[in-house]
Amino acid sequence: AARPTKQMAFALAPLRSIASTRPAGSSIRPRRVWPLVLVYTSAAAMRSPSTTTCRAAAAPTAAPGNPLLYEGLFPRWPDVAPEHVRPAVEALVGEAEAALAQLEVDVEGGAGVREVTDAMEKMGDRLGRAWGVVNHLKSTRDTEELRKAVEEMQPEVVRFGLKSAASRPVYLALKRIAHSGADVQDMSEAQRRIVESALREAELAGVDLKADDKKRFEEIQQRLSQLSTQFSNNVLDATKQFEIRLTQRDQVAGLPPSTLAMMAQAAAAKDDVEAATPEDGPWLVTLAPPVYIAIMQYADDRDLREKVYKAYLTRASEFSPDTSIDNAPIIKEILTLRKEKAALLGMTCHAEVSCASKMASPKTAMKLMEELRVASYDRAQAELQELLEFAAYSLGFQGFLRHWDMSYYAEKLRQQRYDFSEEELKAYFPLERVLDGLFALVERLFSVKIVPADSEDAPVWHPDVRFFRVQSLKGDTLAYFYLDPYARPEEKRAGAWMDEVAGRSRVLAPAGKDVRVPIAHMVCNGSPPVGDTPSLMTFREVETLFHEAGHMLQHVLTRQDEGLVAGIRGVEWDAVECPSQFMENWCYDKPTVDAMARHYKTGEKIPQELFDKVVKAKTFRAATAMLRQLHFAILDLELHSASFDPATMSVFDLDRKVAEKCTVLAPLETDRFLCGFSHIFAGGYSAGYFSYKWAEVLSADCFAAFEEAGLDNEEAVVETGARFAETILGRGGGQNPAKVFADFRGRPPSSEALLRHNGLLAQAS
Repeated sequence: AARPTKQMAFALAPLRSIASTRPAGSSIRPRRVWPLVLVYTSAAAMRSPSTTTCRAAAAPTAAPGNPLLYEGLFPRWPDVAPEHVRPAVEALVGEAEAALAQLEVDVEGGAGVREVTDAMEKMGDRLGRAWGVVNHLKSTRDTEELRKAVEEMQPEVVRFGLKSAASRPVYLALKRIAHSGADVQDMSEAQRRIVESALREAELAGVDLKADDKKRFEEIQQRLSQLSTQFSNNVLDATKQFEIRLTQRDQVAGLPPSTLAMMAQAAAAKDDVEAATPEDGPWLVTLAPPVYIAIMQYADDRDLREKVYKAYLTRASEFSPDTSIDNAPIIKEILTLRKEKAALLGMTCHAEVSCASKMASPKTAMKLMEELRVASYDRAQAELQELLEFAAYSLGFQGFLRHWDMSYYAEKLRQQRYDFSEEELKAYFPLERVLDGLFALVERLFSVKIVPADSEDAPVWHPDVRFFRVQSLKGDTLAYFYLDPYARPEEKRAGAWMDEVAGRSRVLAPAGKDVRVPIAHMVCNGSPPVGDTPSLMTFREVETLFHEAGHMLQHVLTRQDEGLVAGIRGVEWDAVECPSQFMENWCYDKPTVDAMARHYKTGEKIPQELFDKVVKAKTFRAATAMLRQLHFAILDLELHSASFDPATMSVFDLDRKVAEKCTVLAPLETDRFLCGFSHIFAGGYSAGYFSYKWAEVLSADCFAAFEEAGLDNEEAVVETGARFAETILGRGGGQNPAKVFADFRGRPPSSEALLRHNGLLAQAS
């Protein structure tokens, strides 16, 4: 949502409870309209220009066999090597610069809105797609050589982004178009949005700055890009460095069989110990999300929980074993540079810069966060007291509960209250069945089919990756997407995200076609298969898959033909999470669950009694979870406010200050969560993490429309789904999201549904 970085994929899921970190950067970056490469380079953040005419003028020339120069629809992922990056990027930047130079000549001659916007879209498309491939591989198949290649060429991509964004001739042409009676009259609503957004992005890129200020602005942007990449690398390295090899059965007491199998499999792969078994070990503990979460929830060994918790919370900090990857100095420099950049742009703080392209202002964002905080705080205190009493009186715990105890005893309480375990539930959610249920829901709501397309000429970057085609009920191809479902901590960034591979576009349509069809990829870090046992998903992993599917659907079901605002492009950051969070609600819908929840051994449907317990457990400790998200969001806004100065106050001191009103258990003195908060320091969510809650208000209200229509009224569900597809999913960035929402819902959004879904409505009244 704020200035993107390919580092953080487009659809980073929000960070959940400490024991369930869905992202370590999982997110979705709405694409800026123009230029498609700016500030922090982003695979999709740079979809813009590249005409055939300009290609002839491009220089230098890369070897024709370079897979990054392949012009087909599906990238040649497995063929890309680090040595391909430099020649391809040099050639494509040269091509894009030639196209920009031609556009600057054309606008001087009075080019109209269609000529200008088409040229803007074409200009960087090839560069954007190639750079997207490189950054995606860095996130999913990381190597030292690829890192070096990205670090070497990133400045060139950023430089072009800044140059194109701040092109004075194009900016003046857009201003002329925006205020010309004839042009305004001829513009469609989507074109008007493109022009308005491009003007805003040009101003945020310093188009009006004097020469010296512009030079400093560009230096800041380049440095921020480098720091973002370094931050992300440090988090990944710190995550990879942590390992504990366990050999005694009592050390893994309490852990579910599926986790033990995963840890034994990891030990065998790491140590080449063929005899490693779930029953007898050895077992390798890592910070991979499925392992970390299981240890926090189930490990009886309190010392193990403490060690793993502290390792996670101090990743890439001065408390890491390798202090050379401490992110604290990087955080300070990032915040300092963002403050300086805002001042150059005539704004008081980075939060103003960030919110310039969002629905909310810093003030309205903070107002909503405070409304939700007040509705949650007292209930969260009661939830903590309840947990303390349960641990003491029901389980005989003596002493003080610490942070590494919370998820463990919360799981015990949840099991007692609702009488089911996550492990019991997992058996009903094998990945293949979950996909069947997800695809059946998509067909039910939006009248499209999703079918496997692995046989098509679409290479993948890892053997686990799946490929699918989205088609109309008549069989017409509408889009494609990839799914990379499993954790690979040795090479793959943690979290979950969605990003685009190609956007829907009229102007970039292949010969004989009306449009280029969109392509997306969804990346998760779910539980992998172990031996003959298929991937069995935790319920959180199911929700995460549905979340990323929501992002994917907005991208692939767009009806917008203007490529610069099709799908996720041009959608305000605090609106773009609406479809993803909307889809999570369907994990609690009985027909949806019946279509996917079947025991992996017997094929038995999930029992009604168990499903009812899952639904009741939805609001279990909901206030605590709400406060955690609000802590992140409010801290993010405060870090980027005018009142905070990183030169005079430590970010960790500010974190503790915010925690006083946003947590009911004070953080540890050694808490360095910020050193791993990739969302805001490497993922584009700076002064924008509130977008998750802002969009959650929208998404809950959207789902409430289905509730009001009647979830058991199939005709009404289908009709409401068609309206959702036409508005929220279909219009992309071509229309103001407030109008899109009002057209679907018939009124402005309300937080009532969100509070009701979380069992917090009484606290708000």
